[in-house]
Order: sequence, then structure tokens, then C-alpha cells
Amino acid sequence: MIKILGKSTSINVRKVLWTCAELDLPYEHERWGEDHKPLSSPEFLSLNPMAQVPVLIDDDFVTSESNSIIRYLASAYDPSGRLLPQAPRKRAEIERWMDWQATELNNAWRFPFMHLVRQHPAWANSERVESGIRTWTGYMALIDAQLRKTKAFILGGEFLLADIVIGLSVHRWYSTPIDHPQFEAVNDYYALLTTRPGFCAFGRNGIP
Repeated sequence: MIKILGKSTSINVRKVLWTCAELDLPYEHERWGEDHKPLSSPEFLSLNPMAQVPVLIDDDFVTSESNSIIRYLASAYDPSGRLLPQAPRKRAEIERWMDWQATELNNAWRFPFMHLVRQHPAWANSERVESGIRTWTGYMALIDAQLRKTKAFILGGEFLLADIVIGLSVHRWYSTPIDHPQFEAVNDYYALLTTRPGFCAFGRNGIP
């Protein structure tokens, strides 16, 4: 059976849990990090020397990094290619949005979210928080423009792997106490995602 290691409050762990829900994959979830089992333990470091969650164990295969994990799950357990088609150009478009979310979008919300939601003193830098909000808002405008073109999911009428990573970030946007410009296409997208049980269970932190 697939085993997923990591705290369920982590946005990156929830990427994996939501992907398993979309693929109807059974799994075992072990909570690691913060108030759970320590990531600094020799047991965990033997699985992931980077000391980060999530970690995936699939029989004798062990891997980490959330986007790599969900690509693996879609490739290994979705032979139809429903979430991650094998056609090179289609796949490249999906992975482009996934990589942008991990490298650019995540970095934009880091200071605002860690300060305003997690209230972590190490992130209480007002200039960095305000800069992050401006950049984050600009990226949400970019997502809104894309969704105005597709009129459904991030790349069109089909729900794809990119929607898992973008959808989680959209939820994080709405759940952070900042000014939210009226992005109508993003609002519609969020409502569309809410029709998916996997998003309600993991993308919205269990909020129906």
C-alpha cells in the first residue's frame, strides 16, 4: 500500500492527498512534522535527507518533493492519462503551471501567509509582507486572465494535475486575511473546484 508521510496542514502534503482522492488510490497516512513525529529523527532522514514533507513510500520506492510525487502517482496509477496526458505538448503545458506554482507563486505568498495566518515571529517583516501581497495579487490577476480564456479549469474544460497545485494556492489566497480584488474568473474557478470531493476534503482543509 502507498504510504504518505507528512502533516495534513502542509499545502504540499495536501497536494498528494488530493491526488490520491482523484485517482481513488488507497493509502496510509503517517503524520510527521511540528507536533507529530520529528523530521530530524534518523528514521525520517533515512527516507528524506532534506528533512521535508511529504514523503511517498510505494513498496520499495521512496521519493519526496510534492510535485514529483503527484507526477509519479498520475503516471503510475492513471494509465488513461486523465490527469497527466502523455502527449508531450499537453504535458509540458500542465507541468509549466505546476512548476510556476512551486517556484514563483509559492514564494509570493510565503511572507504574508506565515505572518498573517501562522503568526510566526520570524516572518514579521512588514516590508516583505507588503511586497509579497503585491506580488501575490499580481499573480492572482495572471491566473484570473488565464481562467477568463479557458472558462473552466486552468487549461480548459478538463480537470488536470495542474489544477491541484493551482487550486490549493487559490484556497490559500482566499483564506489569508488580505484585501482580495474581485477576480470573477478565480471566484468561478473556486466554486467549480468545490464540486470535487477531493478538493473539499484536502484543498479546503476539510471545510465543505
